[in-house]
Amino acid sequence: MTPSSQAEASSSSAGNAHSSVLFPSEALPANAVHIAGPDLSKPIDLMALLHGYETIGFQATGLAKAITLVEEMRSKRSDPDQPLTLFLGYTSNLISSGLREIIRFLAQHKLVDCLVTTAGGIEEDFIKCLGHTVLGDFHLDGAELRKKGLNRIGNLLVPNSNYCAFEDWVVPLLDTMLKEQEEEGVRWSPSKVINRLGKEINDESSVYYWCWKNDIPVFCPALTDGSLGDMIYFHTYKSSPLQLNIDIVSDIRRLNDLSIHAKQAGMIILGGGVCKHQIANAMLFRNGADYAVYVNTGQEYDGSDSGARPDEAVSWGKIRAGAKSVKVYADATLVFPLIVASTFGKAHWAQNASES
Repeated sequence: MTPSSQAEASSSSAGNAHSSVLFPSEALPANAVHIAGPDLSKPIDLMALLHGYETIGFQATGLAKAITLVEEMRSKRSDPDQPLTLFLGYTSNLISSGLREIIRFLAQHKLVDCLVTTAGGIEEDFIKCLGHTVLGDFHLDGAELRKKGLNRIGNLLVPNSNYCAFEDWVVPLLDTMLKEQEEEGVRWSPSKVINRLGKEINDESSVYYWCWKNDIPVFCPALTDGSLGDMIYFHTYKSSPLQLNIDIVSDIRRLNDLSIHAKQAGMIILGGGVCKHQIANAMLFRNGADYAVYVNTGQEYDGSDSGARPDEAVSWGKIRAGAKSVKVYADATLVFPLIVASTFGKAHWAQNASES
């Protein structure tokens, strides 16, 4: 091949490569959202900052969508014709964390209609009324903590003495509840147990005190999977041959009926596991939720319900086809305070300001 033919071949190859890399794109739609972050060169308040998340991309955009959907659910709860029933689910570690105070705010001001959680999500609330949970570190040595009687939840520490105080408080109540079962025919369910404990704690720092006071049902299908289960276990030997009976069937009927009778239904679910599936499964009986906001770090590659995206729930009929939904891949302790502050919190502050 001559030098000139080599040059022509090289030029042709370069031209082909250029056209492969830089071929013309189709015109963008006129309504395309342009990616841009908030302008921090001038003062900006929390609401404006969060509004700017919509055009940042990645999980920031997901968070902005979650805020929009939660605000829609909040406003639709007061719809006179089609009021929305709002189901909130969360895992036990979130009550152990400072999200307890966010959830208490929602219960105190009757901003949700139903709570679903796990055993730790119940007992840790009462335990915090009796003793402090303190900040530790993810890397503390487990064996050393065991020697000191300290239990680690992530980077939180709960002293064994808190659980001893919980036992001293709850066991006499189990005695009373057993007596009422035997003498008055009271039929206990997990939600009735939680309601009673919320009443007896008589502490305004408690989530379940406010649920009792505001008649907000709290469901816990796995009530025995924690310290409360330990106390019930010990109590069976103390009270033998009588035993406290807790009926889970009446609760699943109550929860599913709440879903069936809802004019519109929305779910906010923090984390996964039992609390996520129990709410979603209740939605199945009404052909799916109208709104769904998931916040968790789970992935779907292992087929777990915890990590599943909302679209998987659509296939089961747990979220309606065409419903508004989003999953935010994030630690709930990072984003849920922002979601509540910019929706329920904002409305609450505005109402207080107008009344003062």
